[in-house]
Amino acid sequence: MIATDAERGDRIAKWLSRAGVASRRDAERMLAEGVIRLNGKTVTHPATFIAAGDVVQVNGKMVDQPDRTRVWRYHKPEGLVTTHKDPEGRPTVFEKLKHQLPRVISVGRLDLTSEGLLLLTNDGGLARQLELPSTGWLRRYRVRVFGVPNEGALKSLAHGVTVEGVRYGPIEAAVDAKKGDNTWLTVSLREGRNREIRRVMEHLGLAVSRLIRVAYGPFQLGTLERGGIEEIPARVLREQLPADAGAPPPLSRHR
Repeated sequence: MIATDAERGDRIAKWLSRAGVASRRDAERMLAEGVIRLNGKTVTHPATFIAAGDVVQVNGKMVDQPDRTRVWRYHKPEGLVTTHKDPEGRPTVFEKLKHQLPRVISVGRLDLTSEGLLLLTNDGGLARQLELPSTGWLRRYRVRVFGVPNEGALKSLAHGVTVEGVRYGPIEAAVDAKKGDNTWLTVSLREGRNREIRRVMEHLGLAVSRLIRVAYGPFQLGTLERGGIEEIPARVLREQLPADAGAPPPLSRHR
């Protein structure tokens, strides 16, 4: 009888991702480089399974068994980049939090000048799943722009928009408040490409002066203070992250 995947354990790339070592893609690259050993032997094939009691080493260092999946809400302030190492030497989220958390991976990113809710997890596989547009989780932002938006142009974003040859998916944008030359918008999208909101607003003749993510799927920024971090209770994770994390429950848009 052929053993099922569940009986054999996790594939090594998934196991390393769950252990917080690297994303699955990076783990597969590391396999090809020959820096991963299983029970003392170098392994290079991604179809290698890790069973209970196996010893895994990366670059000569033993990797601990994956912890249970944990997720934190972090209120990222502006001035930090969401990367483990920045070639320009700018301060990073992970340097800021290295004494407060185990090794974690972000679910998506917020750029240097963006603020608000950033989800962090010790499970790289989960992070990748929750970033995929196919997951369908709504990301909601409060956005301050300089200028007076054309509300018709904002509504047209619901059909998607092409900016400098890049096609962006549907975006929901509505005016919340106006004060002088500044306007606050609520912007919601499901894809979240790099600098997407800033580029789309610039395409509409609006300059973004502040961008705050207030929700990612069912998880809200709420009253979490700037720079604050809070672990999401295991019970809430069980409710919001079913076995198939790519198919989360329907969401209320709170609009």
